[in-house]
Amino acid sequence: MNTSGVQLKEPGPMAVAADDTAGVAHPPSALLPKSRGRTMLAVPLATSIALATHWLVSKNEPLADTHSYSLFLASLLGASLAVAVVQRGWPSLRRWMLHMCPIIAAAMLLLCLWEVITSGLRLLPLPYFPGPAGVLQSLWNDRQLLLDSTWHSLLLLLAGYALGVIVGLVTGIGIGWFPLARYWGMPLLKVVGPIPATAWVPLAMVLSPSGVCSAVGLIALAVWFPVAMLTISGIANTRASYLDVARTLGAGPKYLIFRVAIPAAMPSIFIGLFMGLGTSFLTLIVAETVGVKSGLGWYVSWAQGWAEYGKVYAALVIMAAFFSTIMTLLFRARDRVLVWQKGVITW
Repeated sequence: MNTSGVQLKEPGPMAVAADDTAGVAHPPSALLPKSRGRTMLAVPLATSIALATHWLVSKNEPLADTHSYSLFLASLLGASLAVAVVQRGWPSLRRWMLHMCPIIAAAMLLLCLWEVITSGLRLLPLPYFPGPAGVLQSLWNDRQLLLDSTWHSLLLLLAGYALGVIVGLVTGIGIGWFPLARYWGMPLLKVVGPIPATAWVPLAMVLSPSGVCSAVGLIALAVWFPVAMLTISGIANTRASYLDVARTLGAGPKYLIFRVAIPAAMPSIFIGLFMGLGTSFLTLIVAETVGVKSGLGWYVSWAQGWAEYGKVYAALVIMAAFFSTIMTLLFRARDRVLVWQKGVITW
């Protein structure tokens, strides 16, 4: 009895000690606003460093480039300070800034390092490696041509990607569901599919009536193979229990394909869509350099022919923004279609 009484009294001091230890181990909540404040000030500080560095090395750059880049950095500095003030009453903007400020600050420091290496120390030879000021000026001078090239590239990409996705889905569903189609279609897919789409450029230029048609066909071919393969995998790996339950409830072949197999294969299909989108970017640039008289790939080839490497880098900046935007839109579409996977599968 006495022993049990002692055991009942002992946890009290231990619990108090644990509470004291927890209070010492965890930082006070008063430090959290300070860390948030440092995060919010990271972008203005990095932009100020980039602006000061530009002023120090601007004597090695043309006056027009210096003026445009100084205005660009000053605008970023003002915008970052304004956002740091506005976010206090805008919770969604505050969350976005807390997440993105370190990345944006690192990008500004990379711009600073780029300018020091190129314009400041001249470690890389001109005209092959211009500074960020020269690239920005080229981007501004050729803004109309770059906008027109981006529009033509978008049309080519959407046409080729849509055609490749449609053909890939039809091929994948047919081969994945019907045994006869799998017998005849799988060997053809294994032989033709692995060949890079860019290897068909000479044949496409001979057979196609125009450069635009050949470019669309090459992009569609690049998209077709990954979409078809991943669709086949998703359709063929549909759980037999899903099909058995549907058949028990009286489902026919059409219902089994469109209401059971395809929804179950959607995760694999989206992986194929992402893979096809990546290969379509490469094929688009290559196709535009050989058979199309407009587009970002054509612009890069044209600027390189005139040794205008500032324009080449400007086109690369546009490509990065252009392709990343399309990829982000596809991510949004995937999240909307596969909303049932939230919390189950991490991408």
